[in-house]
Amino acid sequence: MALRACGFVIFRRLAQQPPPDNIEFLLLQTSYGEHHWTPPKGHVDPGEDDLTTALRETQEEAGLGKDHLRMVDGFLQRLSYQVRGKDKEVLYWLAELCDPNTQVILSNEHQDYRWAKLEEACKLAKYQDLQDTLTAAQRYLETQGKQ
Repeated sequence: MALRACGFVIFRRLAQQPPPDNIEFLLLQTSYGEHHWTPPKGHVDPGEDDLTTALRETQEEAGLGKDHLRMVDGFLQRLSYQVRGKDKEVLYWLAELCDPNTQVILSNEHQDYRWAKLEEACKLAKYQDLQDTLTAAQRYLETQGKQ
């Protein structure tokens, strides 16, 4: 059975920038392994549903609770890859930080965080499937605003 993790691609909109340059994504840098950058996510606990996992992990890793976030309807990305020879599946929902000035509070699992526009976020992300997820989120937000 594949390992399963869930999280949020979190973004904020900057008031002083015109769209689409006003969108920044939150990435956390792990304090272990290769110190890779990723949105907040974590493994599903027994008996826990996927969305509850995403909310819990975002609170634990970034100090952002559901009161800080506004979920964006209609966006869900499913990534599948291998970690140390085991299959892993990650689900990412999309959420906006309601107040762009809200402070991120890191857990000991992460050593740094960054708000980054798409190009920088993709450079930090390194992995193609995560870059594709960030790009899909940006495109979704751009097209959603034109409806």
